Amino acid sequence: MSELTAVIINLIGMLVLMFVLLQMQRKHCSFGKRVMTGLGLGILFGFILQSFYGGDSVVIKQSNTWFDVIGSGYVRLLKMIVMPLIVVSITSAITNLQDTKILGKAGVLLIGMLMMTTAVAAMVGAGYSLAFQLNAGSIQAGEAELGAKTNVEKKFTSFTAKPVQQQLIEIIPDNPFYAVTGQGSNATLSVVFFSAFIGIAVLGIKKKKPESAEFFCKAINAVHDVVMRMVTLVLRLTPYGVLALMTGFISTSNFGAMMKLVQFIIASYCSLLTMFAIHMLILSFTGYNPLTYVKKIVPVMIFAFTSRTSAGTMPLTIRTLIDKLGVPEAYANLSASFGTSIGQNGCAGIYPAMLAIMVAPTVGINPLDLGFLVKLVIIVAIGSFGIAGVGGGATFAALIVLSTMGLPVGLVGLLIAIEPLIDMGRTALNVSGAMVAGLVTSKMVSEVDMNIYNQKLVDEETERFSV
Repeated sequence: MSELTAVIINLIGMLVLMFVLLQMQRKHCSFGKRVMTGLGLGILFGFILQSFYGGDSVVIKQSNTWFDVIGSGYVRLLKMIVMPLIVVSITSAITNLQDTKILGKAGVLLIGMLMMTTAVAAMVGAGYSLAFQLNAGSIQAGEAELGAKTNVEKKFTSFTAKPVQQQLIEIIPDNPFYAVTGQGSNATLSVVFFSAFIGIAVLGIKKKKPESAEFFCKAINAVHDVVMRMVTLVLRLTPYGVLALMTGFISTSNFGAMMKLVQFIIASYCSLLTMFAIHMLILSFTGYNPLTYVKKIVPVMIFAFTSRTSAGTMPLTIRTLIDKLGVPEAYANLSASFGTSIGQNGCAGIYPAMLAIMVAPTVGINPLDLGFLVKLVIIVAIGSFGIAGVGGGATFAALIVLSTMGLPVGLVGLLIAIEPLIDMGRTALNVSGAMVAGLVTSKMVSEVDMNIYNQKLVDEETERFSV
């Protein structure tokens, strides 16, 4: 069978699976069930393709270039609407507020919550590294890993971690239109700042120029409705995106290389699951039913897991916080936006801490030393500020922590073989951390709608994602 024929057969197989998802939608299967089905079909199809052709085959590569039209195309659609969503949502939410002091208080609480959970995540990651006795010296590096190590070390020579003061300054955009294009590590926070500034300015002219304020509010609310419709249209494609993304990941995974680092993978996922359990405890202590939370965030977690991008997951995160968890729109946008750049529990918390514990013995440092551990947790929490919520954020978080601790950074490159696999779990935890921060903050300022939170999941006909 020729390569072209094999690729065509694979494409037909993908179309058949997409038709299955389409039929489920026509039969009004719930959004969550369709996303779960897309995940399962993607895993199965990916394994079948790898079994037939091998992960490095030309057929797999050519097939995935077509699958990427669906998977990567869907991720790009989500990223396309992120900035417009932030601008209109935060601006309209503030213009409709009666008391802006509450919003300022909520912002401080959100940032504090995100950084606090990141510090806890660092302790969890360090604890599992010690429990599993992970050591960087025991990692066997192949040619690919050594090449990645060299690349990381070269990148480090031109990389200088910016101090917190500089990162705070850069949140204020010197060109807001440039920030809206998504350029720069602080682009999301810059857009949040500019949008909030617009909203506050409108509130300031409501008494002096009520006609202008009223006109602006009507205009921004109209744009808000259009953007929300765009979000809904894109989110309806989630099951198909998950199917294609997971197929591509499984079909190209190097399971042989992963088995060499299986101990690190197990320790990583033990850390991630433990931190997720801590999220549940935090919700329980603040008056939420954690089981309700888990049931309602399944589609969000699956997409974050398969896409490996916190920023790309943001529209789905925001709609879930508002429509299913009862978080006010302003707080939902703030928590989702902050969560892509501040206090990522997985990428900026657990991962750098695990690597620091692994590297320490190779340079004669006792990882059990209390002073070392306290310093590590503090640096991880502070260093988590400003990590971009896109692929590669964990690498820069690790560079910041390891370099600040005076440790070699080469280990970051040695883990290249398993980076995609652990990044899936890290991204899901990042998103959960942002959602938990939004829920807890909303509860602390008495703004959450518990009726929505406790409402049972409805059928697809009445789900907002299917409108």
